[in-house]
Amino acid sequence: WAENNKVPIEEAYKKSGEIVKEIIKEQIKGNIPILTFYLLPESMDKNSELFLKLLDSIIEFFDNIATDELISKNKIKISILGKWYDLPGRVVDSVKKVIDATKDYDNFFANFCINYNGQEEIVDACKLIAMQVKTGKLDPDSINKKLIKEKVYSSYFLPPDLLIVNGHKNRTNGLLLWDSAHTTMYSSGKLWPDFNSTEFSKAIKGLKR
Repeated sequence: WAENNKVPIEEAYKKSGEIVKEIIKEQIKGNIPILTFYLLPESMDKNSELFLKLLDSIIEFFDNIATDELISKNKIKISILGKWYDLPGRVVDSVKKVIDATKDYDNFFANFCINYNGQEEIVDACKLIAMQVKTGKLDPDSINKKLIKEKVYSSYFLPPDLLIVNGHKNRTNGLLLWDSAHTTMYSSGKLWPDFNSTEFSKAIKGLKR
């Protein structure tokens, strides 16, 4: 998007944050209990300038919403899915700040996938289960889909009804891989900074048909 519009990548990230807030407003307006945004894939080159600038943008975004009236007034709980704790300390501190600021809210839920990989999410769930089996706390015959759901990052949340895919490639990039088995996929055909409330409403209306 930055290349197409001949603007610095920082402007693209800033615009992206504004779109996230716009969609959260639509969440409140439409009384949608849970929204999940994919901010940072685990596969991104951790040494690239693009990655470092994205981290700065994420920190700025979380620092802002931690004290944003939109979040506090509507009691929106912020949760982070993924291995965010493996990121640099400045990011971890910012994440902890927004989690702590919204920990008592429960009117709406906004989840952000950071340093996330859908396959790794399932692998980690399997490791937790294997550890319980190894210590004798779990009978292998009792392992089922419900148990795996309890071990994935999104264990506290219902599976999504709708998965909106942005950009020009119709692929999910493994987002909520375990939870999305029966999810309807909507392709907007737009890069995220060009996405808006109108496009979001269009996707929701398509789900209700």
